[in-house]
Amino acid sequence: MKFFIDTADTDEIRKAAAIGVLDGVTTNPSLIAKSGRKFKDVIVEICELVDGPVSAEVTAVETEAMLDEAREYASWADNVIIKLPLIPAGLRACNTLSEEGIGTNVTLCFSTNQALLAARAGATYVSPFIGRLDDLGHEGMDLIAEIVTAYENYPNIETEVLVASIRHPRHVTEAALLGADVSTVPPAVIDKMFKHPMTDIGLEKFLADWENVPGADD
Repeated sequence: MKFFIDTADTDEIRKAAAIGVLDGVTTNPSLIAKSGRKFKDVIVEICELVDGPVSAEVTAVETEAMLDEAREYASWADNVIIKLPLIPAGLRACNTLSEEGIGTNVTLCFSTNQALLAARAGATYVSPFIGRLDDLGHEGMDLIAEIVTAYENYPNIETEVLVASIRHPRHVTEAALLGADVSTVPPAVIDKMFKHPMTDIGLEKFLADWENVPGADD
């Protein structure tokens, strides 16, 4: 499973890239707003930091306006992926961009039917929001299981399942077990994925034992 980081904080992206665990980046208008920077400046810098896909989201809600934004974003860097809402206008734009060879990430997916429509429209990625479903009392991972199974039934579907709205490390584990293609993970969750008390205890013991090795400090 590939790992994307869900942030517009370029310092966090540099940190993840340096560790070697980063396959791509997802952003959205809320994350860009938090950066306090111009949209284009943020996207261009992120594209320079990573080789993988970088999702830049349109803000228009009509197809032609979406296409205008999408073509502009795609001109900034070769690895820009256009993020589109899963509405009819968004899927029309997705279909056109797919024909033009521009990658797309269809976002705000909350059902398997929506995911099937996104695939038919030629989406490169579809982003089911599991955390938001959990917030409503649903099992977000049930949706991932359904979409993965549905897509596997049809080998001609090339759309990748990008698990979004991840809230904790267990979400990442479950996404991997279900065969999702990508998890897009907030920086705080990536940090938690490193943590295990037994790792800390073991390292502490190894270092303490090393102190007792003759010549260890030479």
